[in-house]
Amino acid sequence: MSYTALYRKFRPQEFEDVKGQDHIVTTLKNQIKYDRIGHAYLFCGTRGTGKTTIAKIFAKAVNCEHPVDGSPCGECPTCRAIAAGTSMNVIEIDAASNNGVDNIREIREEVAYRPTEGKYKVYIIDEVHMLSAGAFNALLKTLEEPPSYVIFILATTEVYKIPITILSRCQRYDFHRISIDTITARLSDILKAEGVQAEEKAVRYVAKAGDGSMRDSLSLLDQCIAFYLGQELTYDKVLEVLGAVDTEVFSHMLREIIAGNILNTLSLLERLVIEGKELSQFVNEFTWYLRNLLLVKSSDDMEDVLDMSSENLALLKEEAQMIEPEVLMRYIRIFSDLANQVKYSSQKRILIEIALIKLCKPEMESTGDALVDRIARLEQKMAEGIPVAAVTQTGAVVTQEPEAPKKKLEVPKAIPEDVEQVVRNWKSLVQDMSGLIRGYLRQVTLSLGGDNILLMVTDDPVAADILNTPEHRTEISDTIAERIGKSVEIKIEQNQTNRPIAESYVDLSQVINMDIEIEEDE
Repeated sequence: MSYTALYRKFRPQEFEDVKGQDHIVTTLKNQIKYDRIGHAYLFCGTRGTGKTTIAKIFAKAVNCEHPVDGSPCGECPTCRAIAAGTSMNVIEIDAASNNGVDNIREIREEVAYRPTEGKYKVYIIDEVHMLSAGAFNALLKTLEEPPSYVIFILATTEVYKIPITILSRCQRYDFHRISIDTITARLSDILKAEGVQAEEKAVRYVAKAGDGSMRDSLSLLDQCIAFYLGQELTYDKVLEVLGAVDTEVFSHMLREIIAGNILNTLSLLERLVIEGKELSQFVNEFTWYLRNLLLVKSSDDMEDVLDMSSENLALLKEEAQMIEPEVLMRYIRIFSDLANQVKYSSQKRILIEIALIKLCKPEMESTGDALVDRIARLEQKMAEGIPVAAVTQTGAVVTQEPEAPKKKLEVPKAIPEDVEQVVRNWKSLVQDMSGLIRGYLRQVTLSLGGDNILLMVTDDPVAADILNTPEHRTEISDTIAERIGKSVEIKIEQNQTNRPIAESYVDLSQVINMDIEIEEDE
């Protein structure tokens, strides 16, 4: 027999099995018990919160031969037929693929016939917001005055797309996101039924990753069990399967960002990429981590609100003393914007690197919260005794020396052969470099830094810092030596002349190109 997914195997069959939607279950049961059944219902809510499940249970309950306290008995022939999907009285329609006027006209023709068995014909239209405007209009009259034996249950995840004329004819029920505690308890029961051992911390993380959706949580749990079949499900194993990041990594990264250490911050990101972590999930979870930090910063009594261990809470409280609320809100703003960008981007890593550099370098932004961050860092440097450049008082008259005439660059009389060879092959050499430094090398200007020294100049201080690390300098030197068969001494520096690079350095690529003469046929 083929394997059945957990979310299908453990789908609730009666109202008592439904978790997290008590306000809806109680109302529907009372309607059935006191025979106050409506003719049209609208179930709204995010995916996996039980809309279709409750619709099917309701369809069984209204047709059940022996209902128990408003819930279907599950034993009578009608209940069994509906559960097996063979009943002619319950018609499920996927509006995503049956969204035309003709599909709704078929329903209008069918409702003229009474049910062959049971009391009601129940039409469950899933993703009803996908219906066309014409289809909605065709449904309108039937929805307003259906036969007494017909019930419509419309389910949607995007209620704002439904015309007001349809909304006004339905009883609306809003399905809530299911709490982490409720999902955790349900997952624990299912694991016990399946005979699978699991750490409580691991189960809770799966519940949290489900983001309020019971179905998503069950699918993730199914995935974790399959990967470690026959083994105990631990927290570390769950992180590995779901491509998630441990909270300690967020703590380490945040401290590097506060210190303004771009290289270590990007190295941590590179490690996550190598380990195969999902970058969109990293952005969402790091934003969530910053939100938790802001809550801790805002109040001392947040233990009950935050869902985390005492060790991680202690780290958060320590980090809360290291950062100002305004700076933290800037971090959250940047990463919230980033979450929307990476969702549809094919260059997720580049976008994340730019965002992390912005966090480390507030001077890259001109917003008010970035200015607060810069001031906070200056105050910290002054407190640590690091000299800060003096600022002229407002209103003081500053006399400026006349600007010196621009010095004409002297083109070198002879360019070393090995340096020239590097310049000619520069584009292909850059392609052989690792992804982290490839982008920065494309921006540099190649010049001479002395006898036989290849100078690489950039206006970007971040690029200069990253390229000047020992491992990256070694990678550049080794790639050059491998390509041209000679060792070339290299030097990397940032342009600090306050003038454009073209006015301060000789661009070897331009000089060498001028030396190549192409003879044209007359």
